[in-house]
Amino acid sequence: MAKTTRPTIIAGNWKMYKTIDEALQFVQTLAPAVSNIPSLVYLAVPFTAIKPVADRCQGTSVVIGAQNMNDASEGAFTGEIAGKMLKDAGARFVILGHSERRHVFGESSEFVNKKVKQAFVDKLQPILCVGETLQEREKGETEQVLEQQLSESLAEVTDEQLKSMVIAYEPVWAIGTGHTATPKQAQEMHQFCRNFISKKWGEETASLVPILYGGSVKPDNVRSLMDQPDIDGALVGGASLSADTFLQIVNYQTINVEI
Repeated sequence: MAKTTRPTIIAGNWKMYKTIDEALQFVQTLAPAVSNIPSLVYLAVPFTAIKPVADRCQGTSVVIGAQNMNDASEGAFTGEIAGKMLKDAGARFVILGHSERRHVFGESSEFVNKKVKQAFVDKLQPILCVGETLQEREKGETEQVLEQQLSESLAEVTDEQLKSMVIAYEPVWAIGTGHTATPKQAQEMHQFCRNFISKKWGEETASLVPILYGGSVKPDNVRSLMDQPDIDGALVGGASLSADTFLQIVNYQTINVEI
């Protein structure tokens, strides 16, 4: 399925880093530098920074979003945040099902599914993360894990809704470890995810859904990953915390690949 039918998205996920001042300094450097690039540039910032950073990025090509949300529109859930609150603060997308939410905080795919459906209600674009642990890969269970996560996390999602979503494949063993899936490994899993979507929602839908790779993406590996036909972008963690490093990744087309 031709990559030209899908947008290229380079998304930074800051996790629990950066104060408001630090975030504003970052986008002051980033926004002017990405005004004329072909890729979409997303930043998932801490909740506290969404409003000021979204305000600062108005009129630029930088899209601001959140890293998580609750599945309820409101309620007595101390410490949680609702999608409509994120939208009100200026968020346009939300990361859901990140491996740290699944494995550190115990979120199930069923719970992630509730969040995905609520995100549509709140008019936020969901970025759904899926991926296997090292133990699951070594047991040969990667495809089974991905199929289960996709099936359960996308339950009752319509083909029109799915066309507006983003999927991120992030092998858990490659997140923050310095280990990255090889371009071949990543392409195989992206192709598997796209084929699964095609079987359940149709080839047209599968051809339109961007699938990002996440897992220790850096300037020295992003170009070889992006050259793969089913990899439509990157979900960047630690390397997105430096504006200079993130800009190198955003401008991956200018990086020479050793053959």
